Amino acid sequence: MPSRKEQVAIVSVIASGSLALAKFAVGILIGSLALISDALHSTIDLGATLVTWYAVRVADRPPDEQHHYGHGKVESVAAMIVTALLFLLAGGVAVEAVSRLQVGGTPVAFSVVPFVVLAIDMVVNAWRARVLSQTARETKSQALAADSLHFASDFFGSVPVIIGLGFAAYGYYWADSVAALALALLIAVLGFRLGKQTIDALVDTAPAGAASKINAAMTSVPGVVDVERVRVRTVGPQDFVDVVVRVPRTLPIERISNLKTGIQQKIAGVLENADVTVSTVPVALDTETVLERVMVIARNRALAVHHVTVHAVNGRLLLSLDLEVDGTLPLGDAHEIATSLEAAMRDEFGPEIEVDTHIEPLQTDRLSGADAAGKRVSEIQESLSEIAAKQGLVRDVHNVRVRHAPDGEIVNFHCRVDPALTVHQVHEYVDRVERGLRQRWPSIKRVIGHAEPQRG
Repeated sequence: MPSRKEQVAIVSVIASGSLALAKFAVGILIGSLALISDALHSTIDLGATLVTWYAVRVADRPPDEQHHYGHGKVESVAAMIVTALLFLLAGGVAVEAVSRLQVGGTPVAFSVVPFVVLAIDMVVNAWRARVLSQTARETKSQALAADSLHFASDFFGSVPVIIGLGFAAYGYYWADSVAALALALLIAVLGFRLGKQTIDALVDTAPAGAASKINAAMTSVPGVVDVERVRVRTVGPQDFVDVVVRVPRTLPIERISNLKTGIQQKIAGVLENADVTVSTVPVALDTETVLERVMVIARNRALAVHHVTVHAVNGRLLLSLDLEVDGTLPLGDAHEIATSLEAAMRDEFGPEIEVDTHIEPLQTDRLSGADAAGKRVSEIQESLSEIAAKQGLVRDVHNVRVRHAPDGEIVNFHCRVDPALTVHQVHEYVDRVERGLRQRWPSIKRVIGHAEPQRG
């Protein structure tokens, strides 16, 4: 079934053909240049509408391998063809009108018929202009907008034709040529306006004010430091937006993904039918902490670091951290990785910084294992409760799990502590329990304690 744009274009074709034929026949019968010119204008409108009908059919096709931005530009090409026809018609009518004026005008036979035809023509053109304009706004169709402009000009262009015929009926035969000249001027003005709009579309002129509105919308998105570039191009009914924003380099990947989604939603509020591409440029902020800068350097090298300790002694920065590497690497290779990381730290903070790295094996992914027997779990839970009771601040050891791994046991447990304690304090107290358990049971490879606030 034809789309709404196609249906409107088909109705417009039928109306253009019928009215052009009627005006041309009457103009020949009474010898009116103005009416013949108006009929030729309608004939060009017929050709333009046929081009429009074809253009809207092609423009609705989805993007393909050769046309990544779709086929919307076909409507602009159609509008350019119509513009050329309008200028050609305006020039021909103007030349003939001036020629007739030079010889004093040509007698025009008076008849009621041309007035009736023009009245019908004005009513039909007014209706077509309104329907086409409304459809063009809803579908953002340049071709239909051009057609709407034509028929609006047809409506107003009939006015000087009627006036010219009226004067000619009283013997002022030059009035018909003057009316034709006025019509030629109106057609030329219409062609200029349509041509400017079409050229703007073909050379990718951004919609007026769109860039500034998009810029303002993006700056309100949390995480956007600055807007580096905004590009907008319109292809048929769709706007393609390409933006580049600066973001803190410390943002994790998932935050950047959410930020891009937020930007796309903001731009959708400015341009409804927009295809948005967002690129981010990470930048260093003056507010970054030393820890954040260290983590960025490690992340950029795909290295896992933890237990980062930063001291300032006598104005000198001291930095130490744990570096996790593949446990199967030879020490020489692991040391090269650590040396490279330390060099990157000196490049970032200056050569006077003191950097020490503790190399430890990275936890192997998806180790095979098995749950320990219930007796072993009870034994471990009893030891944990006893160790926790001795140091006094860790209470209610529960949810104890013990698993056998290829190189030892792994223990997970939950416990409760005073919620007023700081994270540093809680970590130290829980760590004491973990160390105590490993000392008591050397077969345990790792202990992971999860602290929860003690309930009041």
